[in-house]
Amino acid sequence: MATAMMPLLDVLKGASEFLAKQGVESPRLNAEHLLAHVLGIKRLELYLQFDRPLGEMERAPLRDLIRKRGTGIPLQHLLGTVEFCGRTFQSDARALIPRPETEQLVERALTYGSLTTILDVATGSGVIAISMALERPEAAVTATDISPEALALARGNASLLGAERVIFHESDLMPSGEDRFDLITANLPYIPSAEIPTLSREVHHDPVLALDGGADGLDLVRRLTPLAASRLNPGGHLLLEIGMGQAAAVTECLAGYNYRDITALPDYQGTLRFIEAVHG
Repeated sequence: MATAMMPLLDVLKGASEFLAKQGVESPRLNAEHLLAHVLGIKRLELYLQFDRPLGEMERAPLRDLIRKRGTGIPLQHLLGTVEFCGRTFQSDARALIPRPETEQLVERALTYGSLTTILDVATGSGVIAISMALERPEAAVTATDISPEALALARGNASLLGAERVIFHESDLMPSGEDRFDLITANLPYIPSAEIPTLSREVHHDPVLALDGGADGLDLVRRLTPLAASRLNPGGHLLLEIGMGQAAAVTECLAGYNYRDITALPDYQGTLRFIEAVHG
């Protein structure tokens, strides 16, 4: 007996209602992304096909994805991709899912003057380093991460997006050697250890290594601050993404290592999310 067809709009409504009952934020948007993924079309094309009949061949894989999303598996992991600075990157459980706020870090970095050497510390999936390399083709870009799994993802993204010239190092914060840089960026783990169990179920699919910043969230910032000072060119920039309520402590830390022009910058929600400073 043939399975009845259902209009796309009805399928979308049913999926949205299920996700809403499971406590998924923005259930309709999530359902649209997953349905577009199953159908192999852009999300906005759904709005032109609300009457399109969908059979079991389309609905079965959608049901599977919707069920997984309802358990808290992040949308980006189910899609296998994430949008960042206008480009599509691969995204999975090997590295932190890039947040929209981090796009603002790249936007800020691109306002700096001539940059010939750039280092991105704790690069994760590589979105900052790769974005900078593509936007500043004249600059030599280096990226580090302590996780070999994250670096494999980052290298895959570099290859996918044509940024093979980014040099990746498996290292704890700074790369070996004595190379100096005009800009060092870092979106370090900054969540206080005690807060990690309270994070959303989606965030628990990120590696703990990419989240845990120690007792007050600033362990890695304190370690990086003097190391970066020793590897920045005179007048070079340090640009950090930080957690809510950490701006004063990070500013104080930087002030002790010959940084100047230390500035806390807000994200689009008004939270002080970034610290920039000039060294020397």
